[in-house]
Amino acid sequence: MTRLLTSVASLEELTLAARGGADILDLKDPKAGALGAWPLDGIARAMETVRRSSVRAPLSATVGDLPMEPAAVTGRVAETWACGVDYVKIGLFPSGDPAGCVAALAPEARRGARIVAVLFADLWTDAGGLLPDLAQAGFAGAMLDTAGKGSGGLLRHKTNNELARFLAQARGLGLLTGLAGSLSREDIPVLLPLAPDYLGFRTALCAHGDRGGALDPAALAMVRDAVPRQPVSG
Repeated sequence: MTRLLTSVASLEELTLAARGGADILDLKDPKAGALGAWPLDGIARAMETVRRSSVRAPLSATVGDLPMEPAAVTGRVAETWACGVDYVKIGLFPSGDPAGCVAALAPEARRGARIVAVLFADLWTDAGGLLPDLAQAGFAGAMLDTAGKGSGGLLRHKTNNELARFLAQARGLGLLTGLAGSLSREDIPVLLPLAPDYLGFRTALCAHGDRGGALDPAALAMVRDAVPRQPVSG
């Protein structure tokens, strides 16, 4: 079943999103790029907030729009994972050495880091080309997103068939799957039949579609209602 990933930019938004039923809380600074990172001390405070509250949703954290330099990427992923989050998200860009970065992260994955690669549909011609490398390196998952938030949403850059192939290939390699990229509420019934593990939202959850603005509880409620909730076991 597809879960709802909600990107949050502050501790206040984290609490709001948790109360609003987000299935995974994604720590991201939308004013600092496609995958703008929270400062490490902010991530640590988020973890402390979760420990002191009834929040049960897993936390993921982005590491920023880093150049594809293996040493820089590996260091930032290790520092972020050390904060105690459940997943670390790293954007892979075509420029530089993305394959080298993936290979360099394999030791972190072997030590237990749950790393999710974010591939950008508006930058990669073949978004699935790195998936076998990700699986071999021990990554936990792969998402398709968009880098240029002003260039239209995910469905402007990839057809349903292309998305279905990406998801099928990733699933076949044992990777968690996710779709994001300026998704709207109207995109949900189109994407749910593709059965990604996660649909990620930010823009659609903010007033007037301003991804740099504050999370809007009413907008979150509408998106939450459109993504069927996980049944509670027990």
